[in-house]
Amino acid sequence: MTLKRSALYTLAAFVVCCPCLGPALSVVPSGPVTVAAAQTAAPAAQTATPPGIPRAADGKPDFSGTYQWPTYMPGDERGRSNATVFDRKRFAPFKPGGEPFYEPRTGDPKHDEPRDFCMPAGFPASILSGNAMQFFQTKNYLVMVHEFQRNTRIIPLDGRPHRQGLEPMFDGDPVGKWDGDTLVIETTNFRRWALDDFHYTNPKEFRSHSDALRTVERLRWKSKDALSYTLTIDDPKIFTQPWSQEFEILAKPEWDKDGLFEYVCQENNRCPGGKCEAAP
Repeated sequence: MTLKRSALYTLAAFVVCCPCLGPALSVVPSGPVTVAAAQTAAPAAQTATPPGIPRAADGKPDFSGTYQWPTYMPGDERGRSNATVFDRKRFAPFKPGGEPFYEPRTGDPKHDEPRDFCMPAGFPASILSGNAMQFFQTKNYLVMVHEFQRNTRIIPLDGRPHRQGLEPMFDGDPVGKWDGDTLVIETTNFRRWALDDFHYTNPKEFRSHSDALRTVERLRWKSKDALSYTLTIDDPKIFTQPWSQEFEILAKPEWDKDGLFEYVCQENNRCPGGKCEAAP
């Protein structure tokens, strides 16, 4: 793997977002585990589209391009790793029985960090990992490619229903539709998996969504240089109601010349089975 991105895209992003490459970084101390007086955030209201945004031949906003991963809005709680994490003040209260959302690390590496075994990060943790992204848009599809694990999501844009009869999946089954100049992506049919990387901030908070998870993404241009990305978490086995958090995705056309770096998990895995070896 060749590293040559700007200061915003350093070895730290690789170290933290692929834990098999090294320890997490310390940025912000962890907070309390319990969720009290939770605050939910409504999806972003439809706002005026800024002038001069890219548009496709059919007049829809064009999101094709190279981007930084979703990052925090001012005032949001931040984790210790370079990956973005959810702010606990956005969480809805737990339902009775929803406490398994928090899982302490057990010492079993397959549980504590399945990515050390080259298992997928799963959505939404994958899109929050601290690596570059490229979007490719046609009339019928938006393809999101994340450099981390080369995670790829192919999202139909024609309003089709979800597919039936599928096994639960790490990234779920996404379908998209347009709401004015906002792209709305609903994803269902998840398997139970990690929600984000907060366990690098507090090992007692391995956040795991249930197999009932449903996500809604709202993607729109907020300026000529940035996207607003609002992600709604609807997990009726865990929370009393859906909750949302807005992130910012910065366009990085200067990264186009390098593109995405190749990511081969097993080649770079120095901790197979949780048994780490020294760097060559």
